[in-house]
Amino acid sequence: MASKAVKSVKTLGLFQKPGLFDRGVGALLPQAYKKFYKEWKETEPSAVHYIPEEGKWKRDELTGEVRPVQNIPIPLLYPKEYNSHMWGGEAVVQGFQKRDPRRRRVPHFWIPVLKRSVVHSEVLDTYFSVIVTNRTINLVNSNYGFDHYLLKTPACDLKSLLPLGLKRKVLKELEAGCPKLKDRPQLQTEILQKYGKYLEAYTSEEIDWYGYSYTDACNRLKKQMEEQHTVVPLKHIYRTELIDKLRAASIEEAMDKSLKSSESGLGATWLKKMNPFSKKKTT
Repeated sequence: MASKAVKSVKTLGLFQKPGLFDRGVGALLPQAYKKFYKEWKETEPSAVHYIPEEGKWKRDELTGEVRPVQNIPIPLLYPKEYNSHMWGGEAVVQGFQKRDPRRRRVPHFWIPVLKRSVVHSEVLDTYFSVIVTNRTINLVNSNYGFDHYLLKTPACDLKSLLPLGLKRKVLKELEAGCPKLKDRPQLQTEILQKYGKYLEAYTSEEIDWYGYSYTDACNRLKKQMEEQHTVVPLKHIYRTELIDKLRAASIEEAMDKSLKSSESGLGATWLKKMNPFSKKKTT
């Protein structure tokens, strides 16, 4: 209670803008997805385009002046193709370049070198043809395999949706016991012993919600809610009841007509038999 009171005093008179998880479908998302989203979007990624300095203070070698260390990340641009590639934390850097000392600097974009390569997942027992950067290949090699790279790297460094989705598939396959390798039990046991340790950091629900974008997570939750609570409009119910009543009424009416016709036919034949003066048909 004391912490809530202190928080309310600090934010007194300030308007707090509602976040993604404060309204709408986002407020209904499970805690497992919120944990992934915090790791993906709110955790500071590893430095890629600059070298961070250690410590809090530094001294200028020429002037001897002491200044605070400021590790400010470089603003990065992520094109729409980024989520279908694996850039290893790299992105497009926007800046200026002075090509001639006698002229003004001009805007310039530094784009990472992209190439198509093939990676292999031992857990999924599949090869993938993806567009990667040299840094991605170096990270895969330094982690001794594509699966180790996916499972060791946090979501803030994987960044794009392609490796995040592959990581979810790898975790689900490990959780299920690698059913794709059931025909090779020795290899299945080796894979589980090699990669099973990574499951300790996740629960089953966290694995199920890992790697989805905010829009995909909301759409998935909506679909689940529609499947669990299927609401049938009243007009469909009343229409079905009316059709059943009309069908039952038409059947009863048809039955009455058939009974009347059968009774009238039996009565006419009985009168003919009982009338001795009725003429017989001559052949």
